[in-house]
Amino acid sequence: MNDKDYGFTGYNTSSRQKARRLRKSMTRQEKRLWYDYLRTYPVQFTRQRPIDQYIVDFYCSAARLVIELDGSQHFTDEGVEYDVIRTDILERYGLTVLRFSNSDVERNFEGVCMMIDARVQAILGDSRKRNSPTA
Repeated sequence: MNDKDYGFTGYNTSSRQKARRLRKSMTRQEKRLWYDYLRTYPVQFTRQRPIDQYIVDFYCSAARLVIELDGSQHFTDEGVEYDVIRTDILERYGLTVLRFSNSDVERNFEGVCMMIDARVQAILGDSRKRNSPTA
């Protein structure tokens, strides 16, 4: 039986240094989503947040929302299997996981931003001020 407490998504201190390194070496797509949208979004997001044994790309604690940007390694058989397990574990914490490919961010940035905003609004309600996806 698993005795893990899935009611708490506290900061995994053992991953702190790795998360800091990942923040300093974000991909081009992560940088674009962060600097052109999420950093100034009215509901706070953090980047490279340790949860359990994972470090998620972006996390909004108010909406309990994880955003993952997937590069080509995620589309191999092993990558797909790993992501299914990872998503299952994150969902056990009561989190919603949104996945976008790097290609989505490059080719449909506004659409990605609109999907994120729609999910946050669905979770938190329309009382939050909306942020335009075109910055």
